[in-house]
Formats: sequence, C-alpha cells, structure tokens
Amino acid sequence: MATPSSYAFPGTQAGPERIGEILVRRCGVVPDSIERALGKQREEGGLLGEVLLRLRLIDEDQLALALAFQFDMPYVRDLPRAEDIPAELIDKLPINFARQRLVLPLGRDGAGRVTIAVADPCAVDVIDAVAVLLAEPVEPVVASSTKIVDHINKTYSRLRGGAELEEGAKKEDDEDSEYQSEELVDMLDASDEAPIIRWVNSLMFQAAKDGASDIHIRPGEKDIVVRYRVDGVLREAKRAPKKFQQSIIARVKIMAGLNIAEKRLPQSGRIRRKMAGRDVDMRVETAPTAGGESVTIRLLDRGSVLLGLADIGFAADQLDSIRNIIKRPHGILLVTGPTGSGKTTTLYACISEINAPDINILTVEDPVEYQLEGISQTQVNSKIDLTFASGLRSFLRQDPDVIMVGEIRDRETAEVAITASLTGHLVFSTVHTNDAAGGITRLVDMGIEPFLVASSLVGLLAQRLVRRPCYECARPVRPSDEILRELALDPQKFYAGGYKLPAVKGQRPPPVGTVFEPVGCPACGQLGYRGRTGIYELLLVNEPVRRLALEKADAGSIRNAAIESGMVTLRGDGARKVLLGMTTPEEVMLMTAESGD
Repeated sequence: MATPSSYAFPGTQAGPERIGEILVRRCGVVPDSIERALGKQREEGGLLGEVLLRLRLIDEDQLALALAFQFDMPYVRDLPRAEDIPAELIDKLPINFARQRLVLPLGRDGAGRVTIAVADPCAVDVIDAVAVLLAEPVEPVVASSTKIVDHINKTYSRLRGGAELEEGAKKEDDEDSEYQSEELVDMLDASDEAPIIRWVNSLMFQAAKDGASDIHIRPGEKDIVVRYRVDGVLREAKRAPKKFQQSIIARVKIMAGLNIAEKRLPQSGRIRRKMAGRDVDMRVETAPTAGGESVTIRLLDRGSVLLGLADIGFAADQLDSIRNIIKRPHGILLVTGPTGSGKTTTLYACISEINAPDINILTVEDPVEYQLEGISQTQVNSKIDLTFASGLRSFLRQDPDVIMVGEIRDRETAEVAITASLTGHLVFSTVHTNDAAGGITRLVDMGIEPFLVASSLVGLLAQRLVRRPCYECARPVRPSDEILRELALDPQKFYAGGYKLPAVKGQRPPPVGTVFEPVGCPACGQLGYRGRTGIYELLLVNEPVRRLALEKADAGSIRNAAIESGMVTLRGDGARKVLLGMTTPEEVMLMTAESGD
C-alpha cells in the first residue's frame, strides 16, 4: 500500500490563507468562479468550498488539496487498494461511524502510527475518536469525500463477503418489518439471518457496486439465472438452484409492494433502498413465462450527482451550440435516438444547466426517474388519462418558462408541444429516430404541417452511448488504413498528426491520435471496457434546413444540407472520440451502423 512518503505534503504557510485564495493560487481556479460562489454564499449561506462544489466550479480533488494546504496536512489523491488495508483496523471502526464522519484507516507508517484519510481536516473530534477506537496513535491525511466513501464501501463489503444461499436453508417468512418501515436501513448494515433475504440483498448491492443499470432474474429449467446489464452489455452474475425460485421472486415482489399471489399477470412496482450509503431507487417489472415469473429491475441511483452538459461528452463546439439553444426564450429542442442511448440524461443536463429561481420549469415524464431540485415533475398515468398531451396542455395554464416532455409519441402531443413553443415557451423532448434529420420527417409523418415544424424547431440532437476502453489494460495500437477510412478519416492526415480536435472534458492524457484496443483485466471484468460516453450529431435548424422542411424533403436531403452547413455526424463525432482515446473504432462503427453514416 501507499506509505506516507508517497503522499504530497503541501508545506507550511507563512500565515493563515483563505480557501478561495488557495484555490486560485495553487489549484488553478479562476477568480471569477470564486466571486460567483461568494455571491451565492451571501444569498444562501454555507461553506465556500461546498458552494463551489454545488455550482460545479471545482471538483472534490481540488477542494481536498486546498484544505490540505490550508491546514498544512498531507494530501493523498490515490488511496490504497481495499485489499491492502489491514482488516484488523477496519474491524475496530464501525461502518456507520466511518461513513458518517468520512474517515478511513489506510495502514501503519514506519513510526507505528495509523494513517487515516479524512475529508474534513478541522474535525479534530473525529480524529481523536478514531485514535480511541483503534487504541493507536493516528496520522491524518486529506482525501476527497467521494473517494473515501467509495473505499469504505469496497473495504467493508470485501471483509463482510457476499451472502450466498445455503444449500440446506429453509424457506423464510418474507414479512420482515425492517424493510417495510419508512427508515431506510443500509444493506451493508442489515443483519438478517434468512439466507434468501441475504442473497437478494447481496444481489442488489453487487449490481449497484458494479454500476449495473438493470438486473435480470430469469427462471431456467434447472436453475435461476441472474444477469447484470453493465455499460449496455448483459453478463451473467449469479445462479441459484431451481428450488429457491419461488422464494427469491416472492422476496423481490414483497420489497416492491407487489401481490405475491398473482403470478399470471405482469406487475410493476418500486423499491427504495440504501446501499453503501447511497439512496437507490429500483423499478421492478414482473412477467409470466413458461418457466415461471421473470423479473427485471432497473436501478436508479438517487444519490448520484446528475451530470452537467460539460460532463456527458460534448465537444467544445457542440457544447457552445447546445448552450445557445437552451438559453433561447422559445422553440423546441428534440433529442433523438433508440432506447438506452442516454436521451433522458441529456435532457436532465439541459434542465440543470438553466435551472434557476427565476425560471419556472415543468416536466411530464414516463416515469419520473430522478427528482430535480426546484422543478415540478409529473408522471403520466394512463389509468386516469394523464398522458403526455393532457399533462402538457395543463402545463400551459401554469405560467411555465420551460417544459420538458418525456417523449413525443403521437400527433396530439406534437401539436401541443409546437403550440407551446410558438406561444413563447422553450420545449425539450425526445423522439425515436436513428439520426437528427429523421426527427423532422417523423413530425411531418405524424401529420404536423411542415410550416409548423419549420417555425418551431430550433435544433435536433441525435446521440448514442459508446463504451470507454478500460485504461488499466487497454493497449495502444496502430489502426489500419481500412479502419480509418471506415471512420471517414484520411490515413495520411492521421499519421501526419493533421487532425485538430476540439476539447472534450474527460479527455485521456495520451496524445491526440492514440487509438486503443480493448484487452480485459480484473478491473473491467475481462470485458476490456469500463464506463460509457456519448457521441452526438447536432442539427441546427438554419435557413437551408427550414426550406427543405417546408418542401417536405426526405431525411437524406435534410441531412446533406446540415452537413454542408457544418454539422458533425454521429460517426464523425465518434471518430473524434477515437482520436482522443475516449472509445474504440469498433464501438463507434457498431453504434453508428444504422444511422446512415
């Protein structure tokens, strides 16, 4: 593990220095950001560092480094691996205490002291309490709170191990009051002795830990198979004997508030649980199959910070154009793409960007996946005839500035959305088409008059999600000329370093032109990929595009006109991400094969 000699010591200061001054002088923060945060602090109160984080003007590593400078403590960016932290230190520190106080022992130094990571260096009481609990002298170092929480989760889950079904376990009573109460109990802290309960808890916790978006529980002929969808790809995670099938399904249904006696009809429910300190919502869908009930669970991490526009993979030129669109007083921005391409995340990022006390933002969604602070969100309900169209129509009587419609599915919804945009409202929505130009022809196909489409639309954004290479194992390679041509890149220009690329937040340190090949390692589950980023095609509705829309031109003609006006296609943006080392050629060609590139 890392020793204190590997930590960065900021050094002593000549006198007390304010956190804002340190951030500007030593951490690369611009003075305008500090001034903006100070103004917000005067309005709402709170610590300056917290205000800067909330406004996303700094990241947690910058704040931790600044605090280390301010309190003259060592700063550590990379914590040791969970398996390198001595188990006897973790055993002495309760997980609730560690998580609430953001403190974690890392190991012993050469002087016999225990190095502990803290997020708040002025919390002397916490440091003293850890020394008492460990019964050893301690030496604090400063680390970011996110990294400390992440390491607490990894370390304690490693020591406690995964709960597995016991072959001779009896079928337990699932009506346990602990999970029916309003107070959320962390699954890591749960002490249920029933094997089925422990197994299902372990299943959900591991899925959240692995970053899975879905859990699939499928009954087989001889056993029950559990698969996780991670980064858009399904992989098998667990199996259980067939005899436990009814108990496992019943356990999940009780957690979701479903009728365990009804096995012939599909059911929908919701689970809210705390997992490793994070609130996680789970949407549960059951369906009858030949082998028994099948269950799909969608995981929605309530505790995760919603990504901003700058964090989801936009290049600098696209980001400027999107920001210009979402600051307009009226018009429609359509996000297009297949299911699972990140459309809702992009719309939430747009709303978060413009969300302010002086703007009234209303949304109608199916379903409401994340609660956004300061925004009125409505979920459609077909049982009471609350549809996208009816909800949108009622919103127009509530003095909105911005309206988000989860999806334009029919003519009625499209007509109300266009009416809203023409009467001075900014409307965000989605539509299922393969590319941006297809969004225009889809509205016309729904029966909307071309002149209404041309006058209301201001932009269409097509997108896909592509997997990032795992940088622990990815191998730099020399791409073949054939692959470069598939990506519409000139091999001679590529090898001469002639491609100048716009900045993208999250770009890898390797030089531009580093192309990676996935390999596979334990860190990525031998997949060769870890995490995803977006590739985008932004079509601005300018005069040539508007004229073609009025003429009911086909999507190909509209697309060609947009390209002539400077639009970067999905594959073109994917090629830029390949050159930046953010994805691989195979991923881009796979995800853009049907888009016409």
